[in-house]
Amino acid sequence: MVNDEENKTVQLDEKEARRRDMILNGPQVKTIFFIAMPLVFYNSLHQVFQLIDTIIAANMSAGVVSTVSFVSQIETMLYAIGTGLSVGGSILISRSYGAGNMEKARTQISTLFFACLVIGGVILSLAIPFAYPFLKLLRMPEDLIGQGTMYFILTILNIIFHFINMIYLAIEKSRGNTKTIMWCNMLVMVAKTFFNVLVIVLMKTEAVGVNTAMLLLPVATMSAEFLLTIIALKNLTSKKNPFALSIHHCAFRRTFIVPLTNLSIPIFLEKFIFAFGKVIVNSMCATMGTTVVGALGVSNKLGGFATNPPAGFQEAETSLIGQNLGNKNLNRALGIFYRTLVINVGIGLFFFTIMQVFKHSIIGVFAKGNAEFAAEIESIYNYEALAAVLLAVNSAVMGLLYGFGKTRLSTMLSVVRLFAYRIPPLYLLMRFTNIGIPAAGMAMLISNALAGITAGIAAVVFIRKIKRGDEKWEI
Repeated sequence: MVNDEENKTVQLDEKEARRRDMILNGPQVKTIFFIAMPLVFYNSLHQVFQLIDTIIAANMSAGVVSTVSFVSQIETMLYAIGTGLSVGGSILISRSYGAGNMEKARTQISTLFFACLVIGGVILSLAIPFAYPFLKLLRMPEDLIGQGTMYFILTILNIIFHFINMIYLAIEKSRGNTKTIMWCNMLVMVAKTFFNVLVIVLMKTEAVGVNTAMLLLPVATMSAEFLLTIIALKNLTSKKNPFALSIHHCAFRRTFIVPLTNLSIPIFLEKFIFAFGKVIVNSMCATMGTTVVGALGVSNKLGGFATNPPAGFQEAETSLIGQNLGNKNLNRALGIFYRTLVINVGIGLFFFTIMQVFKHSIIGVFAKGNAEFAAEIESIYNYEALAAVLLAVNSAVMGLLYGFGKTRLSTMLSVVRLFAYRIPPLYLLMRFTNIGIPAAGMAMLISNALAGITAGIAAVVFIRKIKRGDEKWEI
């Protein structure tokens, strides 16, 4: 039982109370779609805007596409810390929220926010001075590293804004407020695209050169993220917000820090190691030609049309499972997973079919008349696309594991996916065959398909243990 005295300073408004009741007691499929659709819409739109970014880069040169693709994986590595904290914190907050302990949830929110802010500052102070040797260590191609270093520095300057926004959106997600997440992210995407188009106009009118235009791309991103940061800080400090930030509500106690660390470190390692592995893959592919890195990056984005909608359902699934476990309703939490799995498989199959119909037209947009670059993209994507349905299974299983707080298992699955299922096959195909560029797509197919199969097996074993009482899920 939650002591009512604990929550005397936190009162939910009628709309939020109804949403919480629906999450805990409403029809499951309807609830999943209600919470997930804003995230699915955002993820799908985000993929479109990412493609627009890549098209803008392609208007500059194939080399710019390769630089952007290479640095984006390194950026993901460094941002993995904020991702780990936001996901881990969201799990804890959703448990407290589902249990009805609102004062505890408010304390967790304030502590999480200020901890992430400090960590972001530390990363910034270390990454910028060592940018060049860091890229050198990661074997960025010599013809890219000069401009790539400045591009990387400008990208990393955005980390504080990004961390604040990430924590804000994680807090909203833990409360099931996914519509806010959708509108905030749409603002960022529209602003970012506007700024990027402005960069292209400056380049086309020869107001700036290609190299300068490339460096303006991360500036455009930072400007867009800053707009969301203003909104985030306004909402997080508003007196109307029952969970408003307060330094006085911070509690760096063992009872919060230990669970947060146990949840967040595996997620950080998962995202960091996976991104680092992608950097290794990019480095390996670069030996086949500088533009191959760009072709792989474009192929990944095309694949995202089939995998990003299921990722939206995964995010909703994590929050829904967390809240229902906080409410001590295990059967409903598992029911959320089963229904999300079916939905994800259906969506993955649908978008895979759509992409097969329109892939030539979309690839042509990126190639800009460069037949060789178009052939490189298609030779990779033809294989990568085949694992779309199994990746949808993997996405649903990850939502299950995150919701139950089993982040170590999810990390292990991601590490196996990359370092057992992807890099070794890619090495073997490059070393012992004459397949050439399609080897990159084959490695993606092998790793993604085996990841989905392995995740499915892991889910069966995990659920059996849960039902037998052999697996603890309380945090």
